[in-house]
Order: sequence, then structure tokens, then C-alpha cells
Amino acid sequence: MVTGGMSQFARAFPTRKTEELVVDAFVMMAEMLDMSPIELRSYVQAGFYGHFADHFGDQLLGEAAIHDRLGLDPLPGIGIKTGGATGGYNMWTAMMAVASGTVDCALAVGWERMDEVPTDEGNNYIACAADRDWETFLGHIYAGYYAPMATRYWETIAKKDPKFRETLAAIAVKHRGYACHNPFAHGAMKITVDDVLKSPVVADPIRALDCCLMSVGAAGVVFCDEATANEFHKRCPKMKPLRVWIGAGTHTLRVADRRDMEIPLLPHETPDLYKDRSERYPGFTCFLATRMASNQAYRMAGVMDPLDDFDIGELHDAFTISDLQSYEDCGFRPYGRGREFVESGDCYLVNPHTGKRGRLPTNLSGGLIGCMHAVGATGEMQVVEVALHLWGRHGEIHGDPKRWERFGKKKPDDWKDLQVPNARRGMAISHAGVGSHVTCTVLADPDHLYRKEVGA
Repeated sequence: MVTGGMSQFARAFPTRKTEELVVDAFVMMAEMLDMSPIELRSYVQAGFYGHFADHFGDQLLGEAAIHDRLGLDPLPGIGIKTGGATGGYNMWTAMMAVASGTVDCALAVGWERMDEVPTDEGNNYIACAADRDWETFLGHIYAGYYAPMATRYWETIAKKDPKFRETLAAIAVKHRGYACHNPFAHGAMKITVDDVLKSPVVADPIRALDCCLMSVGAAGVVFCDEATANEFHKRCPKMKPLRVWIGAGTHTLRVADRRDMEIPLLPHETPDLYKDRSERYPGFTCFLATRMASNQAYRMAGVMDPLDDFDIGELHDAFTISDLQSYEDCGFRPYGRGREFVESGDCYLVNPHTGKRGRLPTNLSGGLIGCMHAVGATGEMQVVEVALHLWGRHGEIHGDPKRWERFGKKKPDDWKDLQVPNARRGMAISHAGVGSHVTCTVLADPDHLYRKEVGA
């Protein structure tokens, strides 16, 4: 990965077309490399494009329109649609094109246009990504699908501990708060746990401030083979190309059909870890697809223990409960103990209990709850955010007063640089539906690779 870029994210852009937002993201990709957009475009040999639904933008084959506006005709271009994991699977496809030798340089860009239909209609479109024959009629809104998972987790794993609900609320407080320092973000708010618990019920126990945003915007990355990446690096030494591995997994679309099974163990786990547990996993309260994607990516990259090997993470917090579930699927905590990742302070940039750096800060962008969920662009946004930390440019990009001004915002007087010091390795989860399709992207500074290969 040699560069990445994003547009501003917002609930609506009444005067700007989708193509303009994609161009904004591409211009940032070029600026990161101290290039003009035309120079960067001269390297691209294929375009990979992702958005969730044609319905939102009233444009079938939107990928062709974007490809055209970027000036990439007559090069090959392809559209990818995989629900909420569109961004991750789009990058997975682009990476395979480079790895196969088909192209030397691939652009992967995603977007979503969610402001041209009413919110309730947009929610209905999104809910159509559930099984239309068996699940849609049970809710027709994704909060209605996650609410039973949250209730099941609370009853069977958290043992109805009332503090569990406060832990979920603390995730929303953290992510909305971090977004206050992100000029790209759509949902920045200074809130409290009490604010979350008193916000309107969407689908009990999920409340409005537990939910992700419906956003408009674009994000993208450029992948190259090693020779081309080195050429970019010579032209712009401050942008060291990053090594990338992407694992992918799936699970049945119908959540009610998910069965208890033997847990696929991550490299740092042993069978003894779960031998005395009465609960069964992954089952209904977890995401097998996330576990499989993480396991594949970790073993390809040589990750031995995510808490030791990662400096930064971006997880798919469509709802506060899905963020917590992902802690377990990704192995930040064993199954059944995900809440400890929040309660210990490990997930914060600065641990609120110790005043020291958190062991593995996550979602410093604000995540889907605080920054954005422009669905087709979300996976790319997460990877760009991780990469900015690895390049050591997170504070530079997010703290630029001109960027805040260009987005029509005032840089906060209490703005904080959220750059993770000396970040060398990170990961991001791109997640669809109720965990039907998931990718895990692992990135590393090439001078700080993982300790050893774990094996397939």
C-alpha cells in the first residue's frame, strides 16, 4: 500500500455529486505522495470500486461513472458489492490482482450516497442485505437484528450484570469523543455514559447513540507490486510502502441457522483456554466470519498475539455490541471476556486508569459510530486511518487547520494529536450484515514485520 485518501464525511452533501467526493479522495492520495492527481493516475492499471447499493444514488453501474470521471477509461474497472464489507472485499480483490501479477498498480476506492432517500427508506435498503425470505420480516432494520444478539450476550455471558450496559455505552462515548479530533468525521460529540443510556431506544437494548452513522463520502487506497512501490518511495521518501495481508471469511446469512462448533483457535490460543466454559461459541453471540478472517490474516502475516503485535486497530462498530463481539473474534480477549478490553482501558489511546498508553488503541478515527459509515467507503477509511498512524502522519493530517477550514469546521481549541507513538503494525476489520462476510486487513512497516511465519 503506497497511499490512501478520504473525502469529508457528512450526513448530506446537497450541492456535491458523488463523483466529486471520489475525486477528493483521489486528490488526497496524490497529495500524500507529493504528486499531482494526473501523475498518480499514470501509474494506475486497473480500478476496483465498491458501494453498497445502486438505490441510494439512483445510478446503476456507478463504478463505470466513477471510472470515467477519474479519467481511467479505457483501463479495466470492476464493481464490488459485499454489504458492509464492500470496502474490505474491494481491497481484497485489488490486492489479489496485484499479487497475481495481472497489474502492477491497482486503485481501490469506495463510496456511498445515503442522503438522496429518507432515513427510514435507507434503513430499509440496508436491511435488504439480510435474508429476505427468513429475516427481513422480523425487523427490516439492522438494529433489530443486533438487538437479540446483544440480549443473548447479556443474558448468557454477562449473566445480566447491569454494568455490562454501561460498558457498551462507554464504547460510544470513546468513539464519539475521538471523532472530535477528526476533521473528516461526521458524528463528533462530547457525550457521557448517561447520555447514551438515556438516548432514544431503537431496538431494546440498543439506543440511538449505540448506533453507527448513515454517511456520505468516499475513501480509497493504492496497492502496488514491490518494484512499483519502491519507485513511489524514491519519489516520496516520507511515504514508506506498507506490507499488506488480507484474510476473508463468511458465515450463513441466516443468523438463526448458526450452530455451535469447535472454536477455530488463533495462534496465541490453546484448547485449554475454553475447556471449562459452559457457553458455546461462536454460535449466535459471535462472528465466525471475523474469527476466520482474522485467523487467516494473522497466519499469513506471522502475527503471534494481536495485543503484542499490533499498535493500532480499527474495528467495525456498527453498534456498540458488534465492537465488543469483535474483540473476542479478533482475539483481543478470549470468548466471553470481551468487556474486559474496555473496562481494563486497553482499548484507549491513554488508559483512563493508569494515564499510560493503552495496550491496543482502537477506533481512534471515531469508527463507524463517530467518524462515518458511508458503507462502500468504510473499509477503505479504516485502512487509511491505520496507515496514517504507521506513516507517522496521523496528527499532521488531522491537525491541519486548512483542512478543518476547507470542510467548513472550526478546529477545536482542545484538539489532541491522537497519533500512536512509534506505530509499526496495525489491523482493520471490514464486516457485512450480521457477520455474513468479513475481511481482516493487516498492515506493517516493512522494517518492522512480524516475528515469524505462523503457517497456513
